Amino acid sequence: MTPVQDLEASVVVVTWNGRERLAESLPAIVGQKNVHHEVILVDNGSTDGTAAWVRGEFPSVRVVELAENTGFAAGNNRGFVSARAPLVATINNDAIPDPDWLASLVSAATAHPDAGMFASRMVYLHDPEIIDSAGISLDPLGIAWDRNAGTPLQDDSDGDVFGASAGAALYRRELLQATAGFDERFFAYLEDVDLAWRARWLGWTARYVTTARVRHMHSATWAEDSPLKTFHLGRNKVWLIAKNYPLGPLLRWLPLILAYDAASLPVTVWRQRNLAAVRGRLAGLRRLAEFRRSHAHLATASGSETADSPRAASWSELRAVMEPLRSPLAIWRRHRQLRRALRS
Repeated sequence: MTPVQDLEASVVVVTWNGRERLAESLPAIVGQKNVHHEVILVDNGSTDGTAAWVRGEFPSVRVVELAENTGFAAGNNRGFVSARAPLVATINNDAIPDPDWLASLVSAATAHPDAGMFASRMVYLHDPEIIDSAGISLDPLGIAWDRNAGTPLQDDSDGDVFGASAGAALYRRELLQATAGFDERFFAYLEDVDLAWRARWLGWTARYVTTARVRHMHSATWAEDSPLKTFHLGRNKVWLIAKNYPLGPLLRWLPLILAYDAASLPVTVWRQRNLAAVRGRLAGLRRLAEFRRSHAHLATASGSETADSPRAASWSELRAVMEPLRSPLAIWRRHRQLRRALRS
């Protein structure tokens, strides 16, 4: 085992009944080159023998075994507590990194000490010429998506992004401590957007690292457009906006937020032939007041919104790193492009 003082990064892998996927991904994660790292596997109450299998096949991996499925957010937080390195990576159990993935992220962290989040270049496992994620994009309506998702691989460059997809990301320990990690109430989906937004309020920036390449089986745990995924996305979007929007900008943008959502909701219901999207939004609204109180707590933690004690970042600074507002047709086309890429 690498001595603690020599560790450059800890890698946290959360899994739930994913033994078959880990058989492909874990050798690549353990075998990262040119970086001193440890691997922590958080087993979220699996019933397929994952924990015992990992202990037998990969003795260097530290296994954190939970009694039940606590979700992606809470599972990662348990891994963060166990991590011993100054940099902490997250990677999905269905993601297979290139041998120098982690070393590329660590090098970027060394070169950019002002940044706290580092996004990988994720491509589809079934078609490595198509991008799955190049960081997180967010628009002023609180609509978040994987940057460049579904587009052909291109010669892009490293640069600033709003945040990093937790499917394959690197975070500074100081950022995770300052934000208390993922919000466990989200369970799964958009917890990485929420973390990025809260970290941005605290003054942290994010960078995309093109050489940190990962092949990813998109939505292997919960299928794209499944009722469970749709429910959590709908619910968590309400919480995401409630938590992270200051009151003034929220009131200004709220009419458009509601209008865009009202336009998209019937389309989603018709396409999926179920009410999961509606149920998700209603579940989010039932706890709306609780999440607005979370925003008040964030304001206290990062400095009040008064002129005498400004936040580490202002709304205008956050708005500058958000995507431009697109028309509903452009958003529909983006979703259609993603669905086509997944079916190819």
